[in-house]
Amino acid sequence: MSVASRPFLPQEVIRRKRDGETLDQRDLKQFVDGTVSGAVSQAQIGAFTMAVYLNGMSRQERIDYTLAMRDSGRVIDWATVGLEGPTIIDKHSSGGVGDEKVSLIVAPLVAACGIRMPMISARGLGHTGGEIDLLEAIPGYDTVPTTAAFMNIVKDIGCAIIAPTPDLAPADKPIFYARDVCATV
Repeated sequence: MSVASRPFLPQEVIRRKRDGETLDQRDLKQFVDGTVSGAVSQAQIGAFTMAVYLNGMSRQERIDYTLAMRDSGRVIDWATVGLEGPTIIDKHSSGGVGDEKVSLIVAPLVAACGIRMPMISARGLGHTGGEIDLLEAIPGYDTVPTTAAFMNIVKDIGCAIIAPTPDLAPADKPIFYARDVCATV
């Protein structure tokens, strides 16, 4: 059976990564898409994150996985609100202790320099609170605005930190949750 015609079985992707094999772009995209559609269970997400934690990912796997995560929802075209080019950057946290505090300082500093910095962040990983946990403590802060509101805030203010939404990076939420409760940060 060719790679293109084999059915998607989450347990096969998990087994292959557990056994140290390299996953292809199709495997990673289907697995990430399955976390959003419900075809992949929380238990399977936890098993996958453990297999990756123990065996790592090749450079190509990391690229393919990152693109699959990005493409799990809508990809923003900043030109639609008049922003484009090198004036938009990202700073992404990998969940290190204290990293969330850096984002809360760096985003407004970068914006003050005229560079736009939209961020989609997550809840706490491990024993620390993440950016979203901290921001939800601020009365009135909306961590899941509409995509249009998010884009306009970044355009007008220069930065915004939000949680994954059903529209933007939806695979981030179940995968980050599993990483936290399965000790695979």
